[in-house]
Order: sequence, then structure tokens, then C-alpha cells
Amino acid sequence: MAVMRIGHVSIKVMDIQAAVKHYRDIIGMTVTMEDKAGNVYLKCWDEWDRYSVILTPSDAAGMNHVAYKVEKDADLDTLQAKIEAYGIKTTILPEGTLPATGRMLQYRLPSGHDMRLFALKEYVGTDVGSTNPDPWPDSVHGAGAHWLDHVLLMAEFNPETGTNHVADNTKFFIEVLDFYQTERIVVGPEGAFTLASFLTISNKAHDIAFVGGPRPGIHHLSFYLDSWHDVLKAADIMGKKKVKIDVAPTRHGVTRGETIYFFDPSGNRNETFAGMGYLAQRDRPVTTWTEDQLWTGIFFHTGMPHAAFTEVYT
Repeated sequence: MAVMRIGHVSIKVMDIQAAVKHYRDIIGMTVTMEDKAGNVYLKCWDEWDRYSVILTPSDAAGMNHVAYKVEKDADLDTLQAKIEAYGIKTTILPEGTLPATGRMLQYRLPSGHDMRLFALKEYVGTDVGSTNPDPWPDSVHGAGAHWLDHVLLMAEFNPETGTNHVADNTKFFIEVLDFYQTERIVVGPEGAFTLASFLTISNKAHDIAFVGGPRPGIHHLSFYLDSWHDVLKAADIMGKKKVKIDVAPTRHGVTRGETIYFFDPSGNRNETFAGMGYLAQRDRPVTTWTEDQLWTGIFFHTGMPHAAFTEVYT
């Protein structure tokens, strides 16, 4: 297995101080470094690499790039050859392009998103260490998120023109990066079109997901919590801090995740979620949600449409 997990996501924020306060005090992350350009790097307490989120000052919200970590530096050369053979141009970014990070393989997904692969990032260890560790650190704060878990990206989807970058991205991830599909949402006559696709490279229900929309973007970046109780506590913290909540605590049908959605001060949607959902396996049948049950798949308890959930993203 070359690709192992999500490594980091770089997002644009319009007020860097407000963003730092949000990801520190609400999510529970810790600032680990800043650079001369004003970018801020953060990690969660249960992560061992130097950072998993990069905040970059900008005039608009959104995502700069998402990066996944591969097992060995030599994997970058193997994957570069596979990606180029697939018909996608790549660039090798030298070590130090991002601080504390080795060389990166950069390319654009069929949807247009900037994606990078890397093998080396400075190891700093978790906040509880790796020898006789406590179950959680005394310094835990905010929601106490364990780690950056996944991103859900919006990809252009227009059946009338034949554009379906959800399907295009899915094909690329499976054929080139060796991910496998766990769930999908299909729409149209006899479920002809894949509207949403959930993909994993591990045993999680998803390591990345794509949903169709009018333009590419990022729907949310998601952070892992231990339990449903922790999701509720996170909601309590958001209520106390007057964070804009998009969807109050509930359960997904898709992935079975327990979740709450909310926005950072720039309008980037966040998720804290709990529950592994199920043990994903390559031979597990792909779960399919049909158009008539689309909203039950998204919000299992009510099954009610929430238009802004799919229409509002950065």
C-alpha cells in the first residue's frame, strides 16, 4: 500500500487570528509553527506529524490543496509514473516547499482540485507519547479532536452536459491510487449517475469523498472524536462560543457516522464526528443509496432536505 492516510489540508481564511482561535479553541488543535508568509500550522493531540492543517491568509475562503501521506519516498516516483501514464501532468516540489516536509508530488484531480502526495514530515509525537501513554493528555481543550480524518470535496456534476467529475475522480482514485469505494449515492434514470462517492485506503468508511455540485470546492474538513457524547460536548462548546452551526448533532445513513457540522469564521465548513461506522474491507459490498432515499442517507434521523448543506461550500 503506497498511500496511507490524509496528511494535511491547506485552507484559505480571511482573518488569520480569528481562524487560529477557532481551530485552537473549538476544534482543540495546537499551533505548532508559523512561517514568514503568515501561514499558521496546527495539529491535533493524537497526531504525530508536525501539522495537519495549514491556515493561509486570503481574501476568500476555500481550499488551497489536500495532501495524502505515502509510505516511502520512493513511492512518489512510482506514483508519478502511474499518474502521468493515466494522462495527468505532475510536478515534483522539492523538499522544503512546505516547512518540515519532504518533496511532494503535485497534480490536479479531474475535478481541478490541487492534490499532493508526500512521504516525509517532521515527527513530533502525540501529546501523550508512545511509551506507557495516558488515554488522553491533561492539556486537551475545546472539542479535543484526535486527528484530521478526511475531506469531502465538491466536484462539477452536470448530467445534461455529460460532466461528472465525481465519477472521474472515483475512477482515478481506484485505478491509480488504489483506493476502493465503500458507498455511493446514485441519481437519474435507474441510478445512472453517481452523485456522491465515498472512498477509502484503510479500514475507515472513508478517507476522502466527492459530491456533485455546480463548481469544484471543499464541502468540509472533518475531525475525529471518540464518541457520541463527545459530539454532543463539541456542540455545547460551539453553543457557548456562538459558533455558527450548520447541522446539529445527528447521524448519517451514509457511513453511519455521528456528526455535527459548523463553520469557521471565514465560512469553511468543519465537521466533528465519531463512530467508525463499520469495518471497511475491499471485499465488502459497496453500499448504494438511491435518489428517493438521498436525504435519509445524509441525515438518517429525519431524512429531511437541507438545501444549504449541498449548495453552500467554499
